[in-house]
Amino acid sequence: MSAQLLQDVQLLQGPGQPLQRSDVLLEQGVITALGASAWDGAVRLGLAAQPAGSWLLAPALVDPHSVLEEPEDGRAETLESLVRSAAAAGYGTVALLPRARNWRDRPECLRLAAEPPFELRLWGGFSLGGRGEELSAHADLLTAGALGLAEEGELPPLPLLERGLSIGECADRPVLLAPRNASLDHGGFVREGVEALRAGWPLDPQLSETIPLQNLLALATSLPQVNLRLANLSTAAGVKLLRAADPAPMATVCWWHLVADSGSLDPVAEGWRLVPSLGTPEDRRALVAALADGVIGAVAVHHQPLDPEEQLLPLDQRRPGLAGHRYVLPLLWNQLVREQGWSPEALWQALCWGPARLLDLEEPRLQCGSRRWLLFDPDMEWIPSADSHASNAANQPLGGEVLRGRVLATGLLPRLWLGPR
Repeated sequence: MSAQLLQDVQLLQGPGQPLQRSDVLLEQGVITALGASAWDGAVRLGLAAQPAGSWLLAPALVDPHSVLEEPEDGRAETLESLVRSAAAAGYGTVALLPRARNWRDRPECLRLAAEPPFELRLWGGFSLGGRGEELSAHADLLTAGALGLAEEGELPPLPLLERGLSIGECADRPVLLAPRNASLDHGGFVREGVEALRAGWPLDPQLSETIPLQNLLALATSLPQVNLRLANLSTAAGVKLLRAADPAPMATVCWWHLVADSGSLDPVAEGWRLVPSLGTPEDRRALVAALADGVIGAVAVHHQPLDPEEQLLPLDQRRPGLAGHRYVLPLLWNQLVREQGWSPEALWQALCWGPARLLDLEEPRLQCGSRRWLLFDPDMEWIPSADSHASNAANQPLGGEVLRGRVLATGLLPRLWLGPR
């Protein structure tokens, strides 16, 4: 994309600003003019206007937590393929959890970076190796550039957790913890419900989330100076506990839990094997409602790529996880905006501004000179299996289906243009 004059595009500039119509001039991936001045620039460049009445120009999205284990030579995903696929999906910021071949629990393991304007942020490990046995050097990690501290997968033992939060080395930086106790899941990977019982799936009781969540909420009350964040809330019972909490920590929900449940997903489809476990229709409705009223503040991609060999394993022997940034905006637009009447501003609150606040980052805004934008066509149909910018991961859902809604262009990848020529 060399230069485009978008005529009458829907423009979403920042939090608290209403959706408006404007003309926008884009040059080499940069927003160079808005409004009347965009036409002056187009005349100077000899451009014809591109009608864009159904398209949306908005700030790039923010992913508060995902996984990249082998950034240099991974068979499932590399840093290069992750940045390419996330940027093409409209994500301008991705925060990586500590899990990696070289676990990000020491300052020397925090050297991973991406080329601007893409922003790669790193969570430092709360415990060494994520084993929940010994604390990492929290102050050293934060000084070395970690955005905060995280424990990946499940809650560490309470004595270690309380000691780590009480010593004060976290300062005011976010601490991301998942309300999950693997010893209580009984080896199940689908929440208890009529649909899962009928299908014969191994069941994961709600207690595996609610008991550790109660502990975390008690810690939040006793240690108000800690900037606690909750990762991947997944049950209606968990939502009920969070609603009643005072204070209520900021929480995330994985996007897949908002669009799929044990009553709607095909038994042979990708997307059953997750941590936290896939919920019931009631769980999904409760999560959507909590996101709508701000009880849950951010949607996470929680991208966890698997390589083709791992993907061939039986479901109960395969590592859990689902991959793919490119599905999030189209599926949530259809689910929340088109079907449930959400405004685009509300969706961006969940996908952009809320995640930025959770990470203690500045909320993205559109302005002249910026490359951190996306152009979205809610009506464009496409097939994921034909996407040249796709992730390398083998565990992506909906590969052969026709999806509706696609990112046409982004300043993060100036050469990308999927709109009309």
